[in-house]
Amino acid sequence: MLHFDTDYMEGAHPEVMRRLLETNLEQTAGYGSDKYTKQAVEQIRQACDCPQAAVYFLVGGTQTNATVIDGLLARHEGVLAAETAHINVHESGAIEASGHKVLVLPQHNGKVEASEVEAYIDNFYRDETYEHMVAPGMVYISHPTEYGTLYTLDELTRLSAVCRKAQIPLYMDGARLGYGLVAEGTEVTLQDIARLCDVFYIGGTKVGALFGEAVVVPDSGRLPHFFPLIKQHGALLAKGRLLGVQFGTLFTDGLYQRIAAHAVKLAMKLKVAFVKKGYKLHIDSPTNQQFVCLPNEVIDRLSNDATFELWGPRGEKQTVVRFVTSWATREEDVDKFIELL
Repeated sequence: MLHFDTDYMEGAHPEVMRRLLETNLEQTAGYGSDKYTKQAVEQIRQACDCPQAAVYFLVGGTQTNATVIDGLLARHEGVLAAETAHINVHESGAIEASGHKVLVLPQHNGKVEASEVEAYIDNFYRDETYEHMVAPGMVYISHPTEYGTLYTLDELTRLSAVCRKAQIPLYMDGARLGYGLVAEGTEVTLQDIARLCDVFYIGGTKVGALFGEAVVVPDSGRLPHFFPLIKQHGALLAKGRLLGVQFGTLFTDGLYQRIAAHAVKLAMKLKVAFVKKGYKLHIDSPTNQQFVCLPNEVIDRLSNDATFELWGPRGEKQTVVRFVTSWATREEDVDKFIELL
């Protein structure tokens, strides 16, 4: 079988596994106080051109979103997000379970628009009964989005300006950040993100690590007492050096970007093949997620040899299907799938 379900089906990049094996029998202090984690923190600070940033390592994406959002919001506040946002659709109510509400905005190719964020905030405080309502306390975005789309530098700059005017934080979910940073035509760099976002995370689980995400807080005072909150949310790893070793490896010699570029290259090869064979793209994604409208009979035929995800309920005649490449996808597997098409 050929697998295009998601980008965390494999374990970890061989270089990450090699470093974990090399350090396996070392005895180090726990909870991220080891030398490997400290080194990884410095590497990420350097990559972000943000030497004063606080960096925390958490075990997974849902835990990261729930912990960061809980840390940023007051008890009466909610988080503004696109209706398609991961925290609104595919995290089983993790945000609501921590006592906060997702305040839904329209999505535009998976993104939120600065003007609509600003209008929501303005209209909220113009309502004389706002004290009885959940206040917009922050904005959540993901880059890439759930549709594999990317914010332009102008869009991110305008969102940041709206948030800073309203004095609420802008938080970026970077579960697939590596694939966004290397997409053709992207304007947004890691340094831009550190400059424009109040908190963001660098995804490891989907970009070459066994598990783990790196939360970056450019202004370390933005999330005071964050460490105990990580523990309260079950997101703290006792053997913290396992995260330090992995991220230290990913941020050595450009490995993070190189393996992400491999995935994007193969995703573009898939996209070109779909278009050439007359299939309609559901959305034009420049990253490792591709969304295609396929007749149900084609889906059924392809399912004999390949796995992929239906993006929503199966339609009567055709259905949107998501194909995902990863750092580990083999080009020969992409070629085989194109032959099946």
